[in-house]
Amino acid sequence: MIMKLTTNTYKLLGLLILLSLAACQKDYLDRPSEDQVEAPYFFNTAKDLEVATNDFYTFLPNESWYTNDGSSDNMIPLTVADRIKGNRTVPVGSGSGGWSWSQLRKINYFLANYHKVPDAAAQKKYGGIARFFRAHFYYDKVKTFGDVPWYGKVLSAKDEDLFKARDSRQLVMDSIMADLDYAIENIPAEKQLNLITKYTALLLKARVALFEGTFRKYHQIAGHEKFLNEAVSASAELMNAGAYTLYSQGGADQAYRNLFARNNQDQVETILAIDFELGMRVHGLGYSFTSATSGAYGIAKDMVNSYLMKDGSRFTDRSGYKTMEFYQEMQNRDPRLTQTTAGPEFRANGETSNEPVNLTITTTGYRLIKALPDKLQWGVSASYFDVILFRYAEALLINAEAKAELGTISQSDLDLTVNKLRSRAGMPILSLAEANANPDPYLLAMYPNIDGGAFKGVLLEIRRERRIELFNEGQRWDDLMRWKAGSKLNQPIVGVYFPGVGAYDFTGDGKADVYVHTGNTSGAPGTVTTLININQRTLWDPVSNTQNANKGSLDPFYQRGKFDEKRDYYAPIPIEDIKLNPNLKQNPEWEKLYR
Repeated sequence: MIMKLTTNTYKLLGLLILLSLAACQKDYLDRPSEDQVEAPYFFNTAKDLEVATNDFYTFLPNESWYTNDGSSDNMIPLTVADRIKGNRTVPVGSGSGGWSWSQLRKINYFLANYHKVPDAAAQKKYGGIARFFRAHFYYDKVKTFGDVPWYGKVLSAKDEDLFKARDSRQLVMDSIMADLDYAIENIPAEKQLNLITKYTALLLKARVALFEGTFRKYHQIAGHEKFLNEAVSASAELMNAGAYTLYSQGGADQAYRNLFARNNQDQVETILAIDFELGMRVHGLGYSFTSATSGAYGIAKDMVNSYLMKDGSRFTDRSGYKTMEFYQEMQNRDPRLTQTTAGPEFRANGETSNEPVNLTITTTGYRLIKALPDKLQWGVSASYFDVILFRYAEALLINAEAKAELGTISQSDLDLTVNKLRSRAGMPILSLAEANANPDPYLLAMYPNIDGGAFKGVLLEIRRERRIELFNEGQRWDDLMRWKAGSKLNQPIVGVYFPGVGAYDFTGDGKADVYVHTGNTSGAPGTVTTLININQRTLWDPVSNTQNANKGSLDPFYQRGKFDEKRDYYAPIPIEDIKLNPNLKQNPEWEKLYR
């Protein structure tokens, strides 16, 4: 029987071990050694190992993976994230702010005992899965805090390592890669939609190696080439395996949207997904995407500007693109644009008529529809469509970016990676020679510190493709951090442009859908479905760079981001943990907030 990635399953199968594994960092030190108490009664069969590792799946991201871009420059929700506003504070309580180690203890406890099961094949498989999760755990810690202590064992109350300093980034990253290599070598190469497999481990290794390689390159830490080469090799191995391809059902105008909006994922492109089932396990993403008071996610205008024209030319090369109205800017664009945000002819899944224009449920006027399910799932906790965590398209993007950063990319490499994604979308292929000969000035201004040498142009295009293809899949913040592009969060994150008060046709049918006013709505045509009071919803003029103008783009976050280049690439360690362990040192600049 194949286990599904559901909370109910974990609770049922993990009941025997949850009590022994649930101790937090604070209380486990005072307890007797668990390898002497519980292990003899549990680690006896292959089923025991399966049950134990099933508990680890709860460590993976949940459905909020599909809204994480709301804490980046891609989207602005109704409530702006603290890390965008610059309002992060140094946590006080031990184990808070992400500095928690209870998950690691569970994994290490398993690794200390799994070998007791007299089944070599099970040892390899489930030992590999445990190491996958340890690598995943530490990858998150390094992204968040930089240098961290490496613990490869369960600590006792008297263990001196409880009070050690952080280990070097090199040691931790090498240990992560070693865990992933073990996982790749020992987990079977099978396609399991809701379970960790060799293919999941390959993609995680490629993801980790790309992050580390580019982080080192742009933050001037030695050794970036090693990790970029690891990213190339891991992604290439996944590509060459031939187990996955790109989902294409519905053609260029529907395939991308269909991939995410399906109730049940398949194993064509999806490598790992969280399984949801009506009546068993549900979530609230449908409501969050359509509520004026819950999410109200608005896609950023510079994200919309980044989509190419359908003929492959750059939208931002067009005269007047900054002040172009909605209907006009949506014409003849990369088909993924109107599969990500509601275009002039937006129709909900399964419906036969277009949805009325509704800008009250989006902060920027660009409504989020990627992964939006059918209307029956728009209620509170009414959604049950699966959430993708790992998919094949990412491997293609990693392979291309790593080779471009290394300066080894060729046209054939592009044809095997980025151009497969563009072909699925019905877009012209990316030409290496043309991109390098004519780097996009719009993207150059977006990423001024990009270091691609002769390959700068194609590297910019790969970043464009990555942002578009992986939009709202939980990776944009990490991308900005590894590219040392955090200051971009301080730029205007705005939306749809209005040249002034009055009525606007968003659908091209000759009838007004939106009425912009300053308090008096008496002139609004009867066809209007959205009223916007610019005394309440601030505008930002992209020409004069002024706010509170009588014309401009919707500006839901007029306070602007406050990303500190000297501080905010790492999060702070809780004050209590530094007091408990004097060998721990706070990340740079954060100590100034509590001295």
